[in-house]
Amino acid sequence: MNKRIVILGAGESGAGAAVLAQKEGFDVFVSDMSKIHDRYKQQLDSHHIAWEEEQHTEEFILNADEIIKSPGIPDTAPVVVKAKARGINIISEIEFAGRYTTSKMICITGSNGKTTTTSLIYHIFKAAGYDAGLAGNIGNSLALQVAEEPHEYYIIELSSFQLDNMYDFRANIAILLNITPDHLDRYDNCMQNYVDSKMRIIQNQTPQDAFIYWNDDPVIKRELEKYDIKAIRYPFSELKEKGSIGYIEEGQYVIEKPEPFNMEQEQLSLTGKHNIYNSLAAGIATNIAGIKKEVIRKSLSDFPGVEHRLEKVCVVRGVQYVNDSKATNVDACWYALESMRTKVVLIIGGKDKGNDYGPIKPLIQEKCSALVYLGADNRKLHDNFDQMGIPVRDTHSMRECIEACYELAKPGETVLLSPCCASFDLFKNMEDRGEQFKELVRNL
Repeated sequence: MNKRIVILGAGESGAGAAVLAQKEGFDVFVSDMSKIHDRYKQQLDSHHIAWEEEQHTEEFILNADEIIKSPGIPDTAPVVVKAKARGINIISEIEFAGRYTTSKMICITGSNGKTTTTSLIYHIFKAAGYDAGLAGNIGNSLALQVAEEPHEYYIIELSSFQLDNMYDFRANIAILLNITPDHLDRYDNCMQNYVDSKMRIIQNQTPQDAFIYWNDDPVIKRELEKYDIKAIRYPFSELKEKGSIGYIEEGQYVIEKPEPFNMEQEQLSLTGKHNIYNSLAAGIATNIAGIKKEVIRKSLSDFPGVEHRLEKVCVVRGVQYVNDSKATNVDACWYALESMRTKVVLIIGGKDKGNDYGPIKPLIQEKCSALVYLGADNRKLHDNFDQMGIPVRDTHSMRECIEACYELAKPGETVLLSPCCASFDLFKNMEDRGEQFKELVRNL
């Protein structure tokens, strides 16, 4: 009798996991509470994999030997609660894929900067001619690549939700960029639960592995004292600090080991303080992987950046429009505002994840000429910002929002979409929010 694997959620990770599970000889069933995208239906059908949509039929699910759960499904979902009560092992797609490959894993997590850093590392690996796949929160599902187009290296962006259901998976190079409050709605509004989740990136590391982390992060500093870290440590910081092997000194970008490396800071393609950290983490990781210095140097200076992350869209009537739809928490918005060199009309709002807006108020006071709220329910924004004496507008669609920005912004200013919040109240996802912003701005 073949072991039965049930996959909950048929998005990129679920469909990929199904293909790999079938290839490895399991009896596979896929179940999704929502409608399944046509592309994934075709993928499942072409492999003759059974699936259902818009329901979870318990008799087909609770007989599983193991369940692979999409990161988007919370542990509180009724079918997950019942599976746990029956003692069924629940894992993530990344955990499952890791069982069937011996490739090198470069894994990146953190509250902010994950996608930029992951994309930058992948950019450098490709420029060096390395056989690398991009996976996790971006790129194609790791499981699908392991099944159908294996690579020697995988560059994987990991969210806390993915890490939650990873147990034996091992990162050869683990990168922890920062830890700030995010997704607390999924962690019983307990910061420590979220922190514990992020720290799982170093589990199973050996003395042959590398752990790259931001040395200035107070949360990481505190947490490191609790762990027996076996991997070689590569801490980085903005300035040369005790123990940091990557930093900026007198306008030079410096990495001390494993191979000494430096370049002019102004040659880095990414600007803003947060991007110094992303560039340092990427430089250290690719240095450890043995990539030639001239390739790293060139790639750090010609990286085009990431869509929906401080993406300059266009200038209309002297106003620069910037799409930072990926800024789904307060810290990401703080970094965006910190990097602005003009007055800003800030678009903020969406599905609040238990946000504390305190940290960005000083920057809003200093940099913003107006605020445009964009959400289904903007009450919390009114409570936080209306008394700051800055003009505000209340909008409930992207079209309304862009009209308000067009009226408010003066030549020489920047309209910045950096919402601090998730997008699911008005948009399909943060990409949809960013695409709508760009399309409407280009039509002004």
